[in-house]
Amino acid sequence: MIVTHSHELLSDTLAFEDPRAFKVKSLGELLRALGVFRLCSFPVLVNNCGKLMSVARTLLGKRGFSLLLRPTVYAQFVAGENEAEISQSMQKMSLQGLRPMLAVPIEEDLGESTGEKRYDDNMDIMLECVRMSHSNAWSKDPMMQLKITALLSPELCVKLTNVIRQQPYDLNLLIRSMDGEPISFPGLDEKEAAHLRSGLLRLNKIAEASVNKVRVLVDAEYTYMNPALSLVTMAMMKKFNKDGTWIWNTYQCYLKDSRSLLLDVLSLSKNEGFCLGVKLVRGAYMDKERKLAMKEGHQDPIHQSWEDTNDSYNGCLDVMLDVISQEPERYRIIVATHNEESVRRAVKRMEELGIDRDGGSVCFGQLLGMCDHVSLTLAKEGYSVYKSVPYGSVDETLPYLVRRAQENRTVLQGIRKERDLLRKELNRRLRLSLRGGNFWGI
Repeated sequence: MIVTHSHELLSDTLAFEDPRAFKVKSLGELLRALGVFRLCSFPVLVNNCGKLMSVARTLLGKRGFSLLLRPTVYAQFVAGENEAEISQSMQKMSLQGLRPMLAVPIEEDLGESTGEKRYDDNMDIMLECVRMSHSNAWSKDPMMQLKITALLSPELCVKLTNVIRQQPYDLNLLIRSMDGEPISFPGLDEKEAAHLRSGLLRLNKIAEASVNKVRVLVDAEYTYMNPALSLVTMAMMKKFNKDGTWIWNTYQCYLKDSRSLLLDVLSLSKNEGFCLGVKLVRGAYMDKERKLAMKEGHQDPIHQSWEDTNDSYNGCLDVMLDVISQEPERYRIIVATHNEESVRRAVKRMEELGIDRDGGSVCFGQLLGMCDHVSLTLAKEGYSVYKSVPYGSVDETLPYLVRRAQENRTVLQGIRKERDLLRKELNRRLRLSLRGGNFWGI
């Protein structure tokens, strides 16, 4: 009887309808979140935020624009510009029971390639991210995100994707290149092969610096380059994940082939003998993928409906939780979603399979500044919860913020529930202050 009662209590908590989740936030943070989310509720602002920000920057100048953005949108979604500012944000998160997953906001798409010097500079920034994640005691088991297109040109990733469709590469070929062998790659000319070798050496340096210290979660990007990104990530996994899950890959469940890709990598990890870390997302490039498929006359790679994407996400989630329940030391997942139903499903399944809440094999992830009613509630209940934390100057993070805003349009416009809960917490404090309590603090 007691077990049922505790399960019911948990179910009530995981309705994510308790405004007291925001008790840990200061008055300023509540007001800022309410203001920013109010702006995000206007589709015309979100859809045109890139243009609007560009106009504002021209009118106000660099300094004026920074003064406008820093206390508002920037403070809501970015941790800070330098290590001292980031540290302050991370300590606050730590007190709330949340863990940081630092994200360097660098990525490239076709036509944006910038040459080896820029990629080497990006590598140094990533190595600094590894150092910061490890040396500051913000949380146990630190994580960071990595975009391969910050270290390897998107053009080469597209070419490599087309090459391996015709003639698959052996992972050992890439590993030998990571170890410094002057490998020739079938299907690539000498210039392309040299760039791939340089990129693999950069990735190898980052992996060597992070192994046994920081878990590196490689982001998925566009379908026209993902097979190459996955190939490189699998090679890193085979080399560095022999005894633990240090390199992870991302699976986008809005893709029709997401489940088969996941089953393939599970089989590969078993055959090649490496541990597998999976970041499970719905996906963020839907509009662009659809337009591209239509333009090139390809089949749309994205599920037709939201329900199909949900089924895909939940199906992949079940697959991973099943293997984790059998071998928790070899498999890990971060349930990276703002979808409350998927979070509840994961929690329920963990309970049924006897997976430890804070054992490290299963954790949850949301973006900094969003979905805090879910993150804070899960953390309070003893689950491992990470927030994806971009950092850098206003200028450095602006393209990232604009891209994320447009990719997450539906999420941003659907944060009514979070706004309502923030309002309720504000009203609770107001009533408390009228009775002589503390309105300003926690």
